[in-house]
Amino acid sequence: MKVEGWLFTAAAAFYAVIAVIYSVMTGDVIGTTALALTAGLSIIIGSYMLFTGKKIGPRPEDRLDAEIDEADADYGFFSPHSWWPLPVAAGAAITFLGLIFATWIMVLGITLLLWAVFGWLFEYQRGSFADY
Repeated sequence: MKVEGWLFTAAAAFYAVIAVIYSVMTGDVIGTTALALTAGLSIIIGSYMLFTGKKIGPRPEDRLDAEIDEADADYGFFSPHSWWPLPVAAGAAITFLGLIFATWIMVLGITLLLWAVFGWLFEYQRGSFADY
């Protein structure tokens, strides 16, 4: 995790320098604040990675002499056939359109979004893909 930590720390330094240059050249407060916050978030992630890397030691990905079978084999389960992200995205888009145009569109979007999130959540508890 040392490489990732130093990468985020270097990115934080880059964003801080760019924030100073941006502030001097434009005088824009909002852009400078956004760049400064980006630097702050990068330093938080980088310091967390460096701190965690010291506690857990080198991973197989960090060593040059590591074998492939030393890596963790279980990366989780990712559904290759799920269509549920499409209605979730549509529900979110309709909800945000409702924030702009009309309340009834927002209610329609929230309804679609809740239906899609529950469908995605319980995809493997019912139907033909249920785990028995």
